[in-house]
Amino acid sequence: MDTVYLETTVIGTIAGRLHPNPLVAARQTLTRKWWLTARNRYELFVSQLVVDECLAGDSNAAQERLMELAGIPRLTIPDATRELADHLMTNRAVPHSEPRDALHIAIAAFHGVQYLVTWNFKHIANATLRSTIDAVCRENGYEPPTICTPEELAGMTDDALDSD
Repeated sequence: MDTVYLETTVIGTIAGRLHPNPLVAARQTLTRKWWLTARNRYELFVSQLVVDECLAGDSNAAQERLMELAGIPRLTIPDATRELADHLMTNRAVPHSEPRDALHIAIAAFHGVQYLVTWNFKHIANATLRSTIDAVCRENGYEPPTICTPEELAGMTDDALDSD
C-alpha cells in the first residue's frame, strides 16, 4: 500500500462547513470524496504537528478535525527532521517565515513516506519550489515525498466527482 502523509490543510478541508468561495467548496467536495476511500487505499500518517495545528482555532471545529484524525498513526519528529527543515529554509526551498511547512516536508522525507498530500500551494505544493525541495532532501540523504493534492493523488476527473 502506498504511504501518505496528510498535511493539515487536507484535514481542514475535510472537516467543517462548505466554504462560500466556489473554488474552495469544490476542493472540499473533491477531498471529501477522496477521503471516503483513502483509508482503504493508502497507509495514512500524520504527525503531532498536524494534531497541534488541527487544535488551533474554534474549539468545535478543532474537535471535528481531531475526529477525522482518529486511528491515523503519528510519525515522530526527531531532531533530524528539524535539521532537514532548517536546511529547507536555509536553501530557500521554504521561506524562513514558514518553519511548520518546512517541518511537514521534512517529516515525510525523513520517514520515507511516498506522498505528502496538501492544499498548501503557497509553500508546499508550489511548482516553483518543488525542484529545490527535492534537491535539498536528496543532498541531505532523503528521498523527497511526491507533493500533491488529493485530486492529483486520486487522479480524479470531473466525471469521477459527479458519480457517487
